[in-house]
Amino acid sequence: MGFFDFLTEEIAIDLGTANTLIIHNDKVVVDSPSIVARDRISGKIIAVGKEANMMQGKTHENIKTIRPLKDGVIADFDASEQMISMFIKNIPALKKKLFSPALRMVVCIPSGITEVEMRAVKESCERVNGKEVYLIHEPMAAAIGIGIDIMQPKGNMIVDIGGGTTEIAVIALGGIVCDKSVKVAGDVFTNDIIYYMRTQHNLYVGERTAEKIKIQIGAATEDLELPPEDMSVQGRDLLTGKPKQVNISYREIAKALDKSILRIEDSVMETLSQTPPELAADIYNTGIYLAGGGSMLRGLDKRLSQKTDLPVYIAEDPLRAVVRGTGITLKNLSKFKSVLIK
Repeated sequence: MGFFDFLTEEIAIDLGTANTLIIHNDKVVVDSPSIVARDRISGKIIAVGKEANMMQGKTHENIKTIRPLKDGVIADFDASEQMISMFIKNIPALKKKLFSPALRMVVCIPSGITEVEMRAVKESCERVNGKEVYLIHEPMAAAIGIGIDIMQPKGNMIVDIGGGTTEIAVIALGGIVCDKSVKVAGDVFTNDIIYYMRTQHNLYVGERTAEKIKIQIGAATEDLELPPEDMSVQGRDLLTGKPKQVNISYREIAKALDKSILRIEDSVMETLSQTPPELAADIYNTGIYLAGGGSMLRGLDKRLSQKTDLPVYIAEDPLRAVVRGTGITLKNLSKFKSVLIK
């Protein structure tokens, strides 16, 4: 390397179904929704991230909004590549450079991902000038980001509820001992809310509105200590076709999400039942760590705790735990060599 070292920039990417985060020089420089808007006629990308997100559900036939990732994996190769490329170009420190530098990157991927999907992520990164691309499993990155010393011979359980997948893993000695990846996560919660509003209130709401409901009054149980205020929701009345507004309480959302949360609970229980006894003993003492945006659902920690009889902790900045971990790995590549997939 020698001479090329100063031409090489290091970045850590959390390529998520819902949000993409990039760390450069220990700072989160990109934190945007994973969505692009494309002009149908010219095929050009007109907006990416927050801008494209505002267009979602409000486009005419010449503009199409695309979410290039589905269930944690790349569904639209071209769009994902253009999205990553635009995000990287938007990093302030790299904008000043005369020519685009070679990149050393660590990217995190879901643990239940296939070889082909893994290669898609890798190739996307190599096309945007990634000279050295390392991959790391999401639960691993989350554990490092939460601040767990993963190299210890101690068991830790991570539940990372993202947008497309929920990753559950038991980690010890710098490796994943048992894991489960379920495709029930933030997106499914959002769709549950859309469905509930349709069936219970004859109100047709879009994805963005449902997402807003989830964030404002979403809950996992009906008995919260600090319940959020009711929320007024606007949409289209399915009977009359007129726009209308209804008031929704968190209890209704808890009902709407119940089945999906049950599936996550069952997966956690299943992972626990596959854990070797020595590690199960450790987990009894350390508890379960929650990361990812889904862990911010009110009362989810309490509900999981009641189900498993274990203490449940939420990471301090759950949305950024994974990218923080990826960034730490990037800084200490030699130390975490065993964790990375080349």
